[in-house]
Amino acid sequence: MYPVNLVSLSTKAILLAFEAQTVMALRLMAISGLIPQKAGENNRMVAEKLPALSKANVAASKAIMAGKRPDQVISAAMAPISRKVRANRKRLMK
Repeated sequence: MYPVNLVSLSTKAILLAFEAQTVMALRLMAISGLIPQKAGENNRMVAEKLPALSKANVAASKAIMAGKRPDQVISAAMAPISRKVRANRKRLMK
């Protein structure tokens, strides 16, 4: 693994962490009544976890089976979760 791969992976992880914190803050504000909340948001918050983790597991498994480097396996696993978190952030910020 080259240093540039590690920097890229670290950047993706940091962006995922920031977006996840934003989603958590928005949901906590909605639960506490500080911002409007769509019906079913609490159920959606719980129900979306398992499918996202399953997709991450499948992506990582495929990358491992294809002989990818560790940084590529981690990137593959983070991709479905990052897409879900990004979609949640965009939806909640409307």
